Amino acid sequence: MDESTISAPAARPSSQAPVALVTGGSAGIGAATVRLRALAQRLGDPDGLLLLPGDAADEGAVAAAVAATVGAFGRLDAAVANAGSATHDGLADGDPAGWRPMVLTNVLGPALLVNAALPALRETRGRIVLLGSVAGFVPTPGNIYGATKYAVTGLAENTRRMAAPDGVGVALIAPGRVETGFWDPVGGPPDGDNLTAEQVAGTVVWALEQPPGVDVNTVVVRPTGQPV
Repeated sequence: MDESTISAPAARPSSQAPVALVTGGSAGIGAATVRLRALAQRLGDPDGLLLLPGDAADEGAVAAAVAATVGAFGRLDAAVANAGSATHDGLADGDPAGWRPMVLTNVLGPALLVNAALPALRETRGRIVLLGSVAGFVPTPGNIYGATKYAVTGLAENTRRMAAPDGVGVALIAPGRVETGFWDPVGGPPDGDNLTAEQVAGTVVWALEQPPGVDVNTVVVRPTGQPV
């Protein structure tokens, strides 16, 4: 199955600095290692950036990433479940061989991150961000990717109700069309306006930077021209 990259960037290696762990996708551990090494070099190998190749749908890898992050920086303030994949097919004519890794990455992956990160987040009264999709609110006939994102929508509220008594915030960020490599297998994004990855990332950061006592829960963000 496709692997996913687990990365944990922090502002600086200090016990008082905010620390976030972010999962992100790639096409394999080897590719992830090369890609992460190149990223670190472009950033000048800062002390506050920890790069960990692994499978975001593997319980051991996720637990190890959380432990490594807390071990390196002494705390965890945010966990962002960003890793995801899509098969771009449907129930009637799709290839079931691709469905299992997609479901594991898109649904099991965020659940594993919540499970592993929650103890550390309780200590900091931190935040969890789950990356969903407009597809998790607007049904598309026969679309299995959309079904996984419906699961993420439910997981976010499920997690919020569990974590709220501990002072842990939970946000679901559900973007519409975004111009990224997600669309490469089908020849690129649909015609019309699209969000940029930077705009979605800005929404995630906005949710994370809410003041103490403010818990943003569900944000659906679309390009202005997207009708559904």
